[in-house]
Amino acid sequence: MYVSLTAKKYPSRQRLTLPVQPGSKERPVVLNYKKSLKDYTIGNSETLTVVFKDLGPQVSYRTLFFCEYLGPLLLYPVFYYLPVYQYFGYKGERVIHPVQTYALYYWCFHYAKRILETFFVHCFSHATSPLSNVFRNCAYYWTFGSYIAYYVNHPLYTPVNDLQMKIGFGFGILCQISNFYCHIILKNLRSPGGEGGYQIPRGFLFNIVTCANYTTEIYQWLGFNIATQTVAGYIFLVVATFIMTNWALAKHRRLKKVCLLSFLYFKRFVANLIFRLHHVVCKLNIWIQKALLLVRI
Repeated sequence: MYVSLTAKKYPSRQRLTLPVQPGSKERPVVLNYKKSLKDYTIGNSETLTVVFKDLGPQVSYRTLFFCEYLGPLLLYPVFYYLPVYQYFGYKGERVIHPVQTYALYYWCFHYAKRILETFFVHCFSHATSPLSNVFRNCAYYWTFGSYIAYYVNHPLYTPVNDLQMKIGFGFGILCQISNFYCHIILKNLRSPGGEGGYQIPRGFLFNIVTCANYTTEIYQWLGFNIATQTVAGYIFLVVATFIMTNWALAKHRRLKKVCLLSFLYFKRFVANLIFRLHHVVCKLNIWIQKALLLVRI
């Protein structure tokens, strides 16, 4: 069972509940198996009530990502190497253009990279995802992968000129390398166990945009489409851009809250420090006055 909780403070007890109450803007806190329940309380609660909710069948995020990326990685070469177009009525001899070969290499490199990142780079804040997401995500990636592969490798495909191909793939590879480096930066924000919460990434392209990993992901597909130039590829680019833009805006709002909370904590720390210093100065002043009275006597 996958358990989440949200903590609410009461005068005599601590209540940990799931789901979050209707209308509340709070996000549930995911239980960490390395912590005890007292780590989620103020420590002096008389009673502790935890309300559990069964979230249904779950899979690990690594399993989810592996399944969704494996499909495009295996399906794309099918359209390049096998005579699948004969089943669509094209009986003539197929001529493979260099841009189609480079597109295959680019595509396979991209999804192989993403699978390797899933197992060796990414740190996940949540342990599992609903099983239904596997079918949804696989439908998205596998369908678009087949859709693009069909048209890029089509016998009637018209290739772009050599210069446009080199510019597109060159720009795309640069973005793929940049994307990998962005994921390394994000990995370093978390501990090996995935802890770390929401933190503001710094350095490289993160000094320009909040979600540089999404930005480089979008531009690497732009490079692919410049080099191959198919309607299917641009449709995928538009859909992916829309999805990742929404993710980026949501993450930007969360990080703004983190930044605001950090600022409020800093103000509270400074205020407490000033209060303590004032208290110390007052005590010193009293001691000095007493010492002066003793000297006069």
